[in-house]
This record gives sequence, structure tokens and C-alpha cells, in this order.
Amino acid sequence: MELENTSISRRNLLRGAIATAALVPFGMTLASCAAPGGGSSGGGSTGKVTADNPFGVAANSKVDAVIFNGGYGIDYVENSAKIMEGNKKLDGVTVKVSSSTKIAQELQPRFVGGNPPDLIDNSGANSIGWNTILDQLEELDDVFEANNLEGTKIADTVYGGVKDPGTFDGKFKALNYVMTIYGIWYSGSLFEKEGFQVPKTWQDLPALGAAAKAKGKYLFLWGKEAATYYQTLVIDSAVIQSGDDVRLPLENLDPKAWSHPTLQSILTILYDLIKAGYMKPGGGGTQFTQAQSQWSLDQAALLYPSGSWIENEMKKQTAPDFKMMGMTELPLDDKQTTPAGFARAEAGEPFIVPSKSKNPAGGKELLRTMLSKESATAFAKSKFAPTIVKGTVPEDGFGSTALQSQGKMLEAAGDNVFTIKSTNLYGMNSDQLPIWNSFLAGGMTVAEITKQLQALVDKVANDSSITKIEIK
Repeated sequence: MELENTSISRRNLLRGAIATAALVPFGMTLASCAAPGGGSSGGGSTGKVTADNPFGVAANSKVDAVIFNGGYGIDYVENSAKIMEGNKKLDGVTVKVSSSTKIAQELQPRFVGGNPPDLIDNSGANSIGWNTILDQLEELDDVFEANNLEGTKIADTVYGGVKDPGTFDGKFKALNYVMTIYGIWYSGSLFEKEGFQVPKTWQDLPALGAAAKAKGKYLFLWGKEAATYYQTLVIDSAVIQSGDDVRLPLENLDPKAWSHPTLQSILTILYDLIKAGYMKPGGGGTQFTQAQSQWSLDQAALLYPSGSWIENEMKKQTAPDFKMMGMTELPLDDKQTTPAGFARAEAGEPFIVPSKSKNPAGGKELLRTMLSKESATAFAKSKFAPTIVKGTVPEDGFGSTALQSQGKMLEAAGDNVFTIKSTNLYGMNSDQLPIWNSFLAGGMTVAEITKQLQALVDKVANDSSITKIEIK
């Protein structure tokens, strides 16, 4: 998940993007924030469609891209823009790449005014709620059907399932660029030095917490803006244990979703870890990157739950020879009902092309350039994270142990991956944050957090002004 000025995203832990309720009160009609119109026919002039110009970008046209300036920065899009401008097949196209940390505040007025950018990275805590703009976005299937700059059909070069996070009611509206795997991260060198055992299930965590405490360390820590990382950990772990029996009730706003026995068992273990003193106190008053540096630089805690953006986000605040490594989130016990290696892995960092922009064809062409092998490899090498393009990360992970871990987790999972949409889709994260900050600080019981989290689900489910989308 991404927060403003950081990749806490990103991408959509949660990678990302806070949706509708973060932008408008629950009681407000969603359509009130939407601009009129929409449709799939883009604005602006177009050029001749050819194999080298599949979207018909007009000669000498300009492309306007606004990119969320989080943990991944904007230089990777600037790099692709230079490649696109140097593409002689496009005849004089120029690209302007602008940065933003307040996507909704800065770009919603442009949607309303009928002049949105041609390409937007709709990420961060201030992203635009999906329900407010879906009818104003281009469908992006033609991007995947086009050939990349190397002449290969893009659909044949990407990981399976990467359309899913950006598909709403069967329509592919957001192209998520970064392949994110959610896991638990640790220092390989610290574990080796102290003889700590890497846990395999939640049942192993109390013993590891005691071992950490004996060495003057904590098992976990958190920062105030990222308290819901632990919600992600709890939900994902429960899905890894029990599959769709947990996932679908949560996704579809079931009135008993948070009462599932697997969720309750994991919450109980986490509560016991907190009460035992294995969670570093004070997280509710600590900015999240400062808290993360207590883990990656000071090594005050052994484990940290996050998406795979964590290495790039903390690369300037990580101890030498840290050897950051990751494992998939943990099942409750050794009786999980899902396949071995089952993991939450999804495309994150959602890029959108507004239909009423001046040059939607140019927005799609910039996406095509970003999906070239050259651009995707450059991203993986500089950001320590893979894009959705396969085969761009070598076995040595460009020297990154965290990137090596990501490759191993993705390989072990194969097609056995899942995603969670409801939190971002319905904008619940902002209301969940204070609840989780209280729970992690030891100020709330399992029964109390269950009641409050379920109340938020029920509030969305019972609000007739919020359009519901069935998730399968």
C-alpha cells in the first residue's frame, strides 16, 4: 500500500489506493464527485494506426502524464517517456511527466473540467476513489493485445492474473504495473547470527517472540499510518489457511465476515503477542517510515509485514549487510486448506487513461513503452521490485536478497495467488487505521476489534449510495 510521499501501496495495501470513503463521507452520493459524461471514445486527434503505432498517436502530439511520487518515485516513467520520444515511428511526440502526492485533490477538478491528463498513476493515500471515475476511463484490453517494442504480444509477456486488480464489473480499466507480493520481512544476517528460527505458522510466533525478548528485541513493531499492515497480515494469513471460506465473506461485505473462526484464532494469537510485550510500544505516535527504520536500521524488531516495496522504500535506512529476506504470510497452523506456496500476489501501482483526455492514444502508447523489456528491466534493477513483465529479473536479483526472495515466493506460488479488493474499493482503510492503532497498542480486545471492524463493513453494506461490486 502506498501513503503520501512513500510506497506504502502501493500500491493497492493496501498498493495502495484509498477509495471512495476517503474522499467523501459515506452518506454522500458517489456520483456527486464524478464528472458528467464518460464513454470509451477518446478525445483529441489521432494518427494512422500501424503495427508500430497501434493506438494511432498523432504526429507531433503531446502526452500529459501525472505520476504519484511515492516510494517508487517518478523517474521510471520519465525513463519510458525518453524512450517514447526517441521512437522515430511516432514522429515528434513529446511527453510531459509531472509528479503529485495528492492525486485526488489535484486531478479530480480536471476530471470535472473535462481536461484530465492522458495517463495517471492513481496511487497513494490521496488517490481518486474508483467508484467516482470508472465510467470515465478507457478500457485497456487493447494495450495487452498490442505488441511491445520488441515485437511480442504484451499479453504473452506478463504474469497471469495481472488484469484482475484493475478489472471492475468485467471491464479492464486500470493497468497495475508493479508485481507486488505481500509477506513478512526479516534480516537474514540477524537470524543467522542469533540462531532465530524462521516461523512457518502463527503457532511458531510466541516462541520466536520469547527468543527475541531474551535478546532485548521485539517480535514486531508498527507506525501510525501503517497500522493496517497488520490487518492485511491477519486477513491474508486467514485466507492462506482457509481460502475462499474467509476471503469471499470479507470481499462481499458479509455481516459475519470478521467472526470467521480462522480470523478469530489469528487475532487471538496477535492479541496474546501484544499482551506478552512482543510488540514494540509507541507505534501509534511514530511516523511509519521512522518505525520501519527501527526495524531495518536499528533492528529493534525481528519481523515486519509489508508488500514487496519495502526494500526500495527503506533502502537509505537499512543497516549494512542486513540481507533483507521475505516469506509469505503465515497460515494459522499446519492444516491449511490451500495449496502449498499460496500467497497474496497482485499487480499494483494502477495506471489509468481518462477517456476525455486530449491524447488517450498517447497515454496508452506510454503504457506500451513502460511494458517493454527495456523499461521493465530498468525498473526492476533500480527499484528492487519486479513489474508485471516476466523474465526481467535475473536469478541473483541484481544483488538484492529481498528481490531474490520475491522471485522464490512467486515461483512457489505459481498460479495459486489471490488478491483482496474490498478495503480499497470501498475506502475503509482511513476508518480502520485508528482501530488498528488502538489494538496494536493493547487498548482493545479481540471482541472489541471484531465488533468495530465488522461495523465498518456493515456501514458500507447498508449504505445505498455506495455501488456494490460482487467479487468472486
